[in-house]
Amino acid sequence: MTTLLRHIRLAAGALALAFVIILSVPAVAQLVDPTADSVKEEQLLGELKRISGECTLPDQKACTVEQPAGRDWRHFHEVILPWIGGIAILGMIALVVLFYLVIGTVRISPSRSGRVMMRFAAFERFAHWMTAVCFIILMLSGLNITFGKRLILPLVGPEAFSTISMWGKYAHNYLSFPFTLGVAFIFVMWLGSNLPTRVDIQWIKEGGGFIGDKHPPADLFNVGQKMVYWGVVLGGGLVAVTGYVLMFPFYGTEILGMQIAEVVHAVVALLLIALVLFHIYMGSVGEEGAFEAMWDGTVDENWAKQHHVIWYEREVANGNVPKPPEAGKAHPAAAVGKVHPAE
Repeated sequence: MTTLLRHIRLAAGALALAFVIILSVPAVAQLVDPTADSVKEEQLLGELKRISGECTLPDQKACTVEQPAGRDWRHFHEVILPWIGGIAILGMIALVVLFYLVIGTVRISPSRSGRVMMRFAAFERFAHWMTAVCFIILMLSGLNITFGKRLILPLVGPEAFSTISMWGKYAHNYLSFPFTLGVAFIFVMWLGSNLPTRVDIQWIKEGGGFIGDKHPPADLFNVGQKMVYWGVVLGGGLVAVTGYVLMFPFYGTEILGMQIAEVVHAVVALLLIALVLFHIYMGSVGEEGAFEAMWDGTVDENWAKQHHVIWYEREVANGNVPKPPEAGKAHPAAAVGKVHPAE
């Protein structure tokens, strides 16, 4: 009997011990759950403002894997920026087409005189064309960054697109230096002629000659040309500065600063492209005789009287008398289009 009781007590103890072990298993499992108390991504971002890994590069900033501002930047670059560029560029193209259909080419009134006068010296034209050529290549290579994957990649395929993008990157980087130099030249050469004057107010009131029966007086540059000047100088300067911040990363700035520089660089560049598109139109098809000023430096006497009479009268008083073109010197063909209604 005693032996039986001892066996019963042992069995009861074993059952009690087993029951305790069973009850403690969930608690133990919960303690060793590898995901229960592990640090979440959002916790890391909230505490450290970035997630960094381990790397062997000397600059440990390159080890940053993720940061909250990176998501905002990616959304801006992939979604918002293409909309800004599309609206600005396509909107300007639509405006230029409408401008041409309604007003047409502004003709020289009453017609060409056959006498020309010097408007821009050789160095001025060199600075202008150096800046213009660099800008066009910078524009195309920059637009490829924003729109290339959507528009060019499906047409040419990955290999060709990679080659185009690689050479576009090289061109974008190296041509930024002569472009910046050209903007500096333009700023210095024409600063005095692009400051606001009282004549500008009259020019604005009379609609720049596009409204009414006469062209308002203007000096070397009118209000529209002054707007282009300041757009190129300020916009081009800002694009250059932010571009160099991106070309030489982490010199005086962190990743967030570089992201802000890229946003400013891209937005200002797109707005500058829209402005330059209108400038190209007015300097070619939009206004007869304007392109010649930057082609060989001369303009027709009647063009000067019509568009820049204040500059014309001062130049004549200083001895820049209009005369027939040099023998064998041919001007570009006159722009073809509708005649201005006021003429």
